[in-house]
Amino acid sequence: MSARKTALVVAPGRGTYGKGELGSIARLHGAHFGDLIANFDAQRRDRSQPTVTELDGADRFSVATHMRGDVAAPLIYTATALDYLSIDRDKYDVVAALGNSMGWYSALALGGAVSVEDGFRISNAMGLNSQTHGPGGQILLQVVDEDWRPVPGLRAALLDLVAAIDARPDHALALSIDLAGMLVLAGNEEGLAALLAEAPATPGRDPLRLAGHGPFHTPLMFGSSDKAKAELPASLFGRPALPLVDGRGHIWRRFSSDPAEIGDYSFGHQILAPYDFALSVEVAVKEFAPDVIILPGPGDTLGGAIAQSLIGIGWRGLAGKADFMARQASDPILLSMGRADQRALVVQS
Repeated sequence: MSARKTALVVAPGRGTYGKGELGSIARLHGAHFGDLIANFDAQRRDRSQPTVTELDGADRFSVATHMRGDVAAPLIYTATALDYLSIDRDKYDVVAALGNSMGWYSALALGGAVSVEDGFRISNAMGLNSQTHGPGGQILLQVVDEDWRPVPGLRAALLDLVAAIDARPDHALALSIDLAGMLVLAGNEEGLAALLAEAPATPGRDPLRLAGHGPFHTPLMFGSSDKAKAELPASLFGRPALPLVDGRGHIWRRFSSDPAEIGDYSFGHQILAPYDFALSVEVAVKEFAPDVIILPGPGDTLGGAIAQSLIGIGWRGLAGKADFMARQASDPILLSMGRADQRALVVQS
């Protein structure tokens, strides 16, 4: 048998369970992980919430229902966790895990800092808690060109504008998530309106207001943080079995991490401060030098941000989108389990 490849696993966040993913949990995992799904369903039922099975098995996808935080979070967590458990460990040696935004809660379970069942408890609670915040939301802006190369000066100009708007009376605006080729900016309604009115031209797409999203990763989420600390006990956390890279680029190592500090970060800084996803990818690939990066489902929309993060540091000679696509065609370095052809390379046969 050939040597296993080392793999970094990246857990996706909000916006990844869409119309195309409806029914995928039952289809891909119902026969193998029925007991876990039943546990997740019971947790939802105990809170008088529709179960994962009911939501995944709906007749049609509803933006009003399936994109809400208290629905999206448990669906995404379930798909991610069960995909992770499906990875063929005879082929892949998982060396570290990270996530994007809400995907951090999935990463906690993938890396063993919490149990899979408690990971669902946390994600389910945080999906509901994420709706507890001040007025506001998020806007997505692209800062790279068609070949995924940075547009000179654009990132700095946007961040300077954000700081200027945030300094105005009654305006709140800040970086929420750094996705390498895209910036997610969050704030109150006054701050968002000013950004839309004054933002310089950006390539590829107009600034996009993210439907159903609050001002995540800013101090406006204090209500969510307070509820998490009150509801979710520190006893849920243990030392991780795998290294975890968080939204600051900090590595939580297996033998030296304090479980209480992981909990404090997860329900404090992770909620109230910017999430630097690009930096977390950079730190992880430099520290652990994986042969491949595995992106569990649902969907594969985070693949572009991962690729742009790699291009940003010239990882393995990647200088643009064309380089990345050529490499994917010949010897893929990013394996997205939401794509049938790449999933077949990852799961147990």
